[in-house]
Amino acid sequence: METYGLFINGKWQKTNEVMDVIDKANQEVYAKVSKAEEKDVKSAVDAAEEAFRKELTTPYERYEILMKVSNLLKENKEKLAQNMTHEAGKPIKQARSEVDRAVQTTILSAEEAKRLAGEGVPVEAAPGSENRMAFTIQVPVGVVAAISPFNFPLNLVLHKVAPAIAAGNTVVLKPASTTPTTALLLAELFVEAGLPDGVLNVVTGKGSEVGEWLTNDERIQLFTFTGSVEVGLNLKQNTGMKKLVLELGNNSPVIVDHETDVKEAAQVIAAKSYAYAGQVCISVQRVYVDEKIRNEFETELLKAIEGLNVGDPFDDQTDVGPMITIKEAERAEQWVNEAKEKGAKILVGGSRKDNFFEPTVVTNVTQEMKVVCEEVFAPILSLISYNDLDKCLKEVNQSEYGLQGGIFTNNINKAMKAARRMEVGGIMINDASQYRVDLMPYGGVKNSGWGKEGPKYSIKEMTEERLVVMNLK
Repeated sequence: METYGLFINGKWQKTNEVMDVIDKANQEVYAKVSKAEEKDVKSAVDAAEEAFRKELTTPYERYEILMKVSNLLKENKEKLAQNMTHEAGKPIKQARSEVDRAVQTTILSAEEAKRLAGEGVPVEAAPGSENRMAFTIQVPVGVVAAISPFNFPLNLVLHKVAPAIAAGNTVVLKPASTTPTTALLLAELFVEAGLPDGVLNVVTGKGSEVGEWLTNDERIQLFTFTGSVEVGLNLKQNTGMKKLVLELGNNSPVIVDHETDVKEAAQVIAAKSYAYAGQVCISVQRVYVDEKIRNEFETELLKAIEGLNVGDPFDDQTDVGPMITIKEAERAEQWVNEAKEKGAKILVGGSRKDNFFEPTVVTNVTQEMKVVCEEVFAPILSLISYNDLDKCLKEVNQSEYGLQGGIFTNNINKAMKAARRMEVGGIMINDASQYRVDLMPYGGVKNSGWGKEGPKYSIKEMTEERLVVMNLK
């Protein structure tokens, strides 16, 4: 059994206290990681600050390092995928896909390292400034604290770390306590690629403790966090004037209009509701179906769900594996039972065994039920009928979240109406909400977050625009 240390200033440091990493499929201890103390977190920030002050790399050197990391990701694809399946319970085919995406995220970040540019500012057009010339430059913010979630323990880490490094920042990374070893394996790849000491530091430990120690450190200039609204709000309230990028909760809506291919819509929604047991921020959670096609859609949806393979995440054919913990599976079960007690009907699923929860469809739901109004983050889909698109969009927007949504329709007017009115950061037309490629801007409105991810957009968040004015004599 592997025991991992903290990664600080280019060295591995083991601590007296360790934490167990549980294999999500069999609930056995898979690995152990060191538990950071406050002094360890301070040392990590020390190292990051010192490395930033030394300006250890040029943009092209950062490009080369990130490109080397992308190649190392390819070479270590199976090792990383197997590790994610153990610690995250992610079906192996989805874990392999995540490594492929991580390669792209790293390449995109590398390319952006060579595109750090400002713009000319025509100050000479102002009276009295005829002899002046001005332009802006992009400068890194400094030390970045990156706090990543469990559901994409490789790619979402790289969505924070790779753009930060590309921009010239240094990083203190705190991976999720349930899935820390993938981030530590990634740190090894950065070492192999030649990243200078102190540019990337990884500390593992209890989230509330490490998060508080990072928040209290005045030297950190930007926090990039993916996780719960509660923690995100706490960061926003306690980080003063520091910059923030927050990717928080969601309960993605998808509308299915009668002017669409009903079978195709059902198949896409089934696939994108239950991938990784619904534990994806943009998993479909609320489906609004035009009454004209309600029965047809329901039949096709249940048929598509029946075709999903549920079980061992190491089986290449598995589509839906375990949830991250038994506690989370119990919560999902409780929410479904609560909805049922209030009049909801379970069309399929609803049962739990340990941390495996069946793909579930709930109907006859109301806006007040948790499966509808909160982020379910489980393989649970709510099916809701509508007969007027305008009223449907109003109901969709009653949510406190707004990350991504979707609409299936062949009517361009309805598609554009939804695009203008649905209160989300991104809307997918003729696709489900769970569409993301790593070069696009990704972020929500309302309680879904603050700022954008995607390497180009993250770098904009992770740099400052500095004005340079020249007085030409």
